[in-house]
Amino acid sequence: MSTATAETPRNVFSSALARAVLLAGLAVITACDSAETATPQPPAVLVVEAAQRDVPIVAEWLGTTEGFVDAEIRAQVAGYLISRDYQEGARVSKGDLLFRIDPRTYREAVARAEAELQSARAQQALAKDDARRAEELFRENVISRQRLDSETTGLQTAVAGVEAAQAAVEKARLDLGFTEIRSPIDGIVGVAIRQLGDFASPTDPMPLTTVSQLDPIRVSFALSEQEYLRYSTRIQAAVRTGSFPVGAEELILADGSVYPYRGTGHPAGREVDPRSGTIVAKGVFPNPDLLLRPGQYARVRVEMELLKDALVVPQRAVRDLQGLAQLVVVADDGTIEVRTIKTGPVWGTLQVVTEGVSVGERVVVEGFQKAQPGTKVVANRAPPELAGAPPLPSVASPPSSIVAAGEPAAGN
Repeated sequence: MSTATAETPRNVFSSALARAVLLAGLAVITACDSAETATPQPPAVLVVEAAQRDVPIVAEWLGTTEGFVDAEIRAQVAGYLISRDYQEGARVSKGDLLFRIDPRTYREAVARAEAELQSARAQQALAKDDARRAEELFRENVISRQRLDSETTGLQTAVAGVEAAQAAVEKARLDLGFTEIRSPIDGIVGVAIRQLGDFASPTDPMPLTTVSQLDPIRVSFALSEQEYLRYSTRIQAAVRTGSFPVGAEELILADGSVYPYRGTGHPAGREVDPRSGTIVAKGVFPNPDLLLRPGQYARVRVEMELLKDALVVPQRAVRDLQGLAQLVVVADDGTIEVRTIKTGPVWGTLQVVTEGVSVGERVVVEGFQKAQPGTKVVANRAPPELAGAPPLPSVASPPSSIVAAGEPAAGN
């Protein structure tokens, strides 16, 4: 009988487990050694090169639309309104009937004045005959010079009486005509402020209605005193020529849409208002579709200057740190630099930089949290949607001029 003891299943399992644990430990040690010796990869950022562009300087003001002519319709004679002969908000032409005042009193005044004129003419005829007879009798030495002078004076008085009566007739007819209240201009007529049966008179504080000439239409806005002084040379030239020679100007309506016509105009105010420190300017815009009505708010946007070869970067690349504008720049060796810059106006989604970066330098537009100063990064070109863009042209009509000048938009 052999003395060797056979290996039990329990012993076999224990040995296999020990070997597996040993191999796993060796694998962990090997992996740790590999991780300690591997070089970490630098973080990736998205960059855009600083570029030169011709950048327009655009100024903007809040304005109010008003009729080119806003005519208040008032009664010129007193009386009760007996009709309104127009549709509120409709187009009217010059001479169209708007209201009628009860004319009966004024017809009676015309008839009375005409009767008085007939009486005055009869008196004049009688005085003329008396003066002729007096002259004949004076030549025959029948009456004295005093009597002749008296008859002559009577004739002159009668002539003056006819002239006065004629003027009274014309006045009465004029008043009768004023009982028909007509539009003085072509335009859009407003809501009737006075209604049928109301007593209207020339002393009423409120007009009966208003008629506005809306094509063209004016936009009134205010220049600050600083803006006026900055562009005083251009404003004086505009006063002489009648308009400002500027580039693209737009009217931005309350819903954000761009009005499809450009305007012309000139400075309108003669003085700076000491209460507000502003001077009034007015733009004139075509309004063939009558889209614009008096009293609307709109922003007047004007291209005032053109910065040639301005340095621009995406606006999203500019960071603000306690009031200082900064850019994160990737140097040629791939390291990160943080630059403090000076900014100019914003143009679309582009920011003008006047100091702190050069043409062609790569600025970070995404991945700021990975870009620590002095560290190296992998710089990848940003897609077009992150690269920034100027505003798209929004007015297709031919260039013209606008009313006034202004400050460029503030930089970040």
